[in-house]
Amino acid sequence: MPKMKTKRGAAKRFRVRPSGGVKRAQAFKRHILTKKTTKNKRQLRGTTEVAAVDAPAIKALLPYA
Repeated sequence: MPKMKTKRGAAKRFRVRPSGGVKRAQAFKRHILTKKTTKNKRQLRGTTEVAAVDAPAIKALLPYA
């Protein structure tokens, strides 16, 4: 049986935490930032966890993570 391939697009976007959760970057921080408030942009910094219902689908794309 050949090795399973990791979906490279998903590997660049997500990391699986030791606890089993999936870490992701915040959306809405790439462009059109002039109309967004400073508070909104500050709160979009950092990372957050993927919703629990979406985590199994993402883990299927990352078989060795």
